[in-house]
Amino acid sequence: MAETTQFELVSPERLVLSRPVEMVVVPGTEGYFGVLPRHAPMISTLDAGVIDIYEGGSVVDRIFVAGGFAEVTEERCTVLAEDAVPMSEIDPAAAEKEIADTRDVLKDATDAGERERLEARVATLQAMVRAKNAA
Repeated sequence: MAETTQFELVSPERLVLSRPVEMVVVPGTEGYFGVLPRHAPMISTLDAGVIDIYEGGSVVDRIFVAGGFAEVTEERCTVLAEDAVPMSEIDPAAAEKEIADTRDVLKDATDAGERERLEARVATLQAMVRAKNAA
C-alpha cells in the first residue's frame, strides 16, 4: 500500500474534500507544487488553477480553485480556497454567459468596491473557462 498524506479542501461555504491521497498538485502563486507524504512544512498563496489529486499513480480528481492559501505539513495539505468547483461541474457555456452578464452589470457600477468585486468574478470565470478548455 502506498504512503499517503491527508488532503483537505475547504471553501467559504463548506468542507469540499477530506481524504488521504498519494499526492496533490496545487496552483501556488509562484507556480504549481506537488505535495507528497512527509513534505516539508510550508504556506503558499494560491492562484486560480486546478488541483490534481493522485491515487494509484494517476490523477483521480481535478478541482478548480480561485485563490486562497495552502498549508502543508509532514502529515497533511490543507487548502483554504476562495472558490472551489469540481472540473466535471464546470459548464463553459454557462460561465461565458455569466461573464457577459457580469460585464453588463460592471458597465453601470459606480462604487469602487462593487467594481472590484465584479472584475474579480470575471477574472475567476475566465480562468475557470481556460482550465476547462485546457483539460
